Amino acid sequence: WEANRLVAKGKIHPTLSRVYALHDTGQAAHDVHRNTHQGKVGVLCLAPEEGLGIHDEELRAQHIDAINRFRNV
Repeated sequence: WEANRLVAKGKIHPTLSRVYALHDTGQAAHDVHRNTHQGKVGVLCLAPEEGLGIHDEELRAQHIDAINRFRNV
């Protein structure tokens, strides 16, 4: 709960290394199992594309570089 509160306040933010479509969940699990990622792995469950479901665009924009720090690594 505390981590969620800190994320909501913008004090900490997860780093996202890769996002998978729902039909690629098996590959996402494989990559996590093999430790072939850096940061967090996301799976799009109810969204057809990234960026949907963001409630505070301004807060996200402030941290977008850090959130994407491990993309393409």
